[in-house]
Amino acid sequence: MNNEDAVAALADATNWHKSSYSKENGCVAVGSVPGVIGVRDTKLGAASPILAFDPAEWAAFILGVKDGEFDEL
Repeated sequence: MNNEDAVAALADATNWHKSSYSKENGCVAVGSVPGVIGVRDTKLGAASPILAFDPAEWAAFILGVKDGEFDEL
């Protein structure tokens, strides 16, 4: 699936989950369709641009978070 198709499929997804760290005014949501994980800004709702990742990219990101790779940002 190319990136445009992935983003279109994610835009129609109904399984978006807002981060438990989010405040009432919005934060980050993660959703998925088979073979693609998406991230969007909840403040913009359905109008938010969507970042699409394949499972290997997502796994590398999660591993980096758990390893503290982004703690200095």
